[in-house]
Formats: sequence, structure tokens, C-alpha cells
Amino acid sequence: MTDTPKPHKTNFIRNIIDKDRAEGKNQGEVVTRFPPEPNGYLHIGHAKAICLNFGIAEDYQGVCHLRFDDTNPCNESAEFMDAIKKDIAWLGFDWGKHQYAASNYFDQLYDLAIGLINKGKAYVCSLNAEQVREYRGTLKEPGKNSPDRDRSIEDNLTLLEQMKAGAFEEKQYTLRAKIDMASPNMNLRDPALYRIRKVTHHSTGDAWCIYPMYDFAHALSDAIEGITHSLCSLEFEDHRPLYNWCVQECEMPRQPQQIEFSRLNLNALITSKRKLKQLVEEGHVNSWDDPRMPTLSGLRRRGYTPAAIRNLCEQVGISKQDSIIDISLLEAALRDDLNGKAQRKMAVVDPIKVVLTNYPDDQVDMLNVANHPQNPDFGRRDLPFSKTLYIDRSDFMLDPPKDFFRLGPGRRARLLNAYVIACEEVIQDEAGQVTELRCVYLPETLGGKKPEDGKKVKGIIHWLSAEQAVLAEIRLYERLFTVDNPGAESDMTQVLNPESLHIQQGFVEASAAQAAPGESFQFNRVGYFCADSKDHSATHPVFNKAVSLRGS
Repeated sequence: MTDTPKPHKTNFIRNIIDKDRAEGKNQGEVVTRFPPEPNGYLHIGHAKAICLNFGIAEDYQGVCHLRFDDTNPCNESAEFMDAIKKDIAWLGFDWGKHQYAASNYFDQLYDLAIGLINKGKAYVCSLNAEQVREYRGTLKEPGKNSPDRDRSIEDNLTLLEQMKAGAFEEKQYTLRAKIDMASPNMNLRDPALYRIRKVTHHSTGDAWCIYPMYDFAHALSDAIEGITHSLCSLEFEDHRPLYNWCVQECEMPRQPQQIEFSRLNLNALITSKRKLKQLVEEGHVNSWDDPRMPTLSGLRRRGYTPAAIRNLCEQVGISKQDSIIDISLLEAALRDDLNGKAQRKMAVVDPIKVVLTNYPDDQVDMLNVANHPQNPDFGRRDLPFSKTLYIDRSDFMLDPPKDFFRLGPGRRARLLNAYVIACEEVIQDEAGQVTELRCVYLPETLGGKKPEDGKKVKGIIHWLSAEQAVLAEIRLYERLFTVDNPGAESDMTQVLNPESLHIQQGFVEASAAQAAPGESFQFNRVGYFCADSKDHSATHPVFNKAVSLRGS
């Protein structure tokens, strides 16, 4: 115990670990684990647990295991395992050689179950699910013993072996712990340890037709792996006595300490894997990595960065008090990260054509502009400027109010990094839609210089040279739900936002079109965008809006 932990923001979990190390507990070792069930993709709520478990192990020169608690083959798959590993690695954490699975221990767990039967601490029960609920009692009334509770050890062993051999149908028998049917903690009222599931497992195939229950396998997997501090969210607090019972009654040499902390809850999001799966399977979103989803893969595809998510987790901190964090904090974390990292590019989402009537017809000038206004290390690039331009429709009004400082009939505005222009004529179609602006440019105003007449120009707008601009698909995302707490709705599909995705055909500069999939930019005055990791190419540019430039 000579290693000194890295400096860190303290919390009650670190205080416990510091005390354990000072007292020589676990020989001063710190071994944590992140134990996802491979029954869906990881979401933003998992990020806090990932950062905590891997972060503590790193700070204390310990080890963090990645273990898949794969005890329910009905809902699990290798696809989910691969996605989980990709997400953790993307967040910046490395489990090295320490990847495990509960299925690695199926033989050992079965032997431990036999040991419990031999100690008189487990029995095979024939009650069906409805009868189990009836016998369990309520929070105010104690439960009743199963008629099978006093079955002999020999009969229990025989029945368990027959369960393992596939002699019975699903739900015909379960193996239950013999604890206390009168316990005030419902989790201790003879919980199930094994159930029959005649389903092929993604790792073990058809070797097993009985599978351990989560509470049993999870606790003993921790003990088998020598986990010192089993960190989990608050909903497992009532399960801690069962966790301890399993490792103690199975007489495990290493008995981990379970410590609970509050989850990362954000408003306006769903973080139930069951409900996220429903959104995917019913076609309300396109996939688990749809950029509207709160999955880590969806956030990554939308343009969120690992640093932004890690910084949010650090900002929120670790406590015992459940709370709901406003989603604006996540958006602000991304803005803070991208502001210093993302190159600036020109993009026009909803274009109007502008013709500069006094600009030479065939002339194209190259304006040398900075890739980042605050950081010269990002370098510079040439941006073409010509007679015909695009500006964004929102930067023009036919009848603008006094506080509108962009273009209008007879008004001036400065083109970003270029000239001041003045609108002289507006072309409209039969429906009254503005289709073209005829303007003049003031050649003396390049480089931020004032017009010769000395009139001040307040408005600055972005633009693109029409001939060199590249057509792009621009996906504008809003929140997936129309309410702040969609998880509280009896039917979340009734509060889905029909405007959560709007696809716009706009234009980007050529250097943005050449971006690598996943690369992020700030589109000047528009927001932060990411080249879509699946659909973007130089011949078909696709950009996802990650976040606006300012919080709403």
C-alpha cells in the first residue's frame, strides 16, 4: 500500500476506500468492476458508473474489470456485448486483459448452489410465479413458507440435477434460497437462485438450460473475481443484504463491499433499456444509435465527445441523493468542449440566392480566413467569393423591425470575413416567397473596414459562394419527447415529438464536405455539427446538428 492515489475530487466512496486502505483492508488493493447486462446498448446513465469504476481504479493504481452479467439469454446478444465494449473504449477507458462474464463461472456457480442445498440453505420449489407472489406476502404482512421448503437435501439435489439435465419444462421448478419469509426486506423472502430457460446462450450455446438469477450470479461473480468495492446505483441498496448473504453463505474467500450511489438522471430523456428497446423495435427511431437516442452510440453519432460526457459526470459528482439533472448541463458540457476543439466552417442551412450586381461576372477571389478565431494553431484556409452567393433565409426580412440588424430591403449587413453588402432589390415568386436578392458590395469594406460613407453596420451574416458550395443533407434534431419526464408517462409513445428530426437540403463549403465521418465543426452562427458516422461521404455529405451555439 505504498502507492499514493492521484489527486481527485473527494466523495463518500473515496473516503471509504481511503479508510479501507489506511486500515490495510484487502491488502490495500482496489479492484472495481463495471458489470453491464448485454441486453441493450449503454445509455448516458451508464456513463457515470463507467467513469466512477474505471476512474477510481486508475486513481488508486488498481484494476477495473469489464464483466458481462449474461445470465438471461432471452434478451442478450453478442451484438450488445460488442456495442458495450465500443462505447467504453470510446469514453477513454481500457479494461486490458480483464474482460470476464458471469457465463465464465456457470460451472462454479452451479457447484456453489449445490453447496447451499447441502447446508440446508436452498431448496427446489414447484410454486408457479403467481403462487410465489401470493406466498411472498406484502410490505405489511409476512410471507408463507413454500410447501417445498422442507424438502430433503437428497430430493433437492436430485431435482436440481434433473433441472440441469432438461427433464422439466420452463417455470416448472426454481431453486430458491432458504432465508426468511418474514423478513421486512422482500428480497430476503426466499428469492430464486436458478430458473429453467431452454434458450440458446450467445456464449455457452446449449450447454445449459438452467441459468442463475442476477442477484446470485452478480454477487458471486464479484467474489470470484476478488472485487474489493462493488459500486452500484441506489436501486440496489435493498438488495445489499441478499448480496452479502450469497457471498457469506457460499463461504467465499473474498467478500466484496457493496456501496451504492445515485444514478445520472437527466430530464427529457428515457434511460430504461426496456423502453429504449421498444422505441427501436416499434420503429419510433431508426436504430439504437439514432442521434435522438440517449445511448452512448447515439450521442457519439450526433457529435457528442467523450470529454464532454466525462466532464458532465465529474461536474455532477457522486452522492447518495437521487436527483434529476437538466439536460442543458449536458449540452453546455459539449459546447465547452467543442468551442476550443472544433474548426469553424461555413454552411447555409436554408439558402436564399444573392446576386452582387456590381461584382465582376467571372471573377472568383480567394479570401484567406482562420479555421479558428481564437487559436492560430488551427491554421487558415482559402474561401472562394464570387458574384452569386447563398445566405441563410433567416438573415433576411421583408419588413424587419428596428432591432433586426441583418438584411432587409435597403439595408446593409456585413458578410463574415468579407464585405459589407446592401440589398437593393427583392425577387419573389407568385406565392410571395423570396427567391433572390439583388445587392451591391462595398469593395472598401474588406477586412472589417468601414464603408466610405462612415455608416455603421451592426449585422454580420454567414454566406457561401454558390458555384463552389456543395449540396449537403443537414439533419436538425430536437428533443425526442415533448415533456420533461417521459418516463413517468403510462405510454411514452404518446409524448414523442413529431418534430424531433427535420432534414434540410443546404450547402457547405468544400472543405467541410471532405470531412471524415464523425468529424465535428462549428458551422459559423448556426451551431455545432458532426459528419454522420454512417451516411456521410464526400459525394453525399450528411451533417448532424449536435447542439446550438447557445443554451435555450
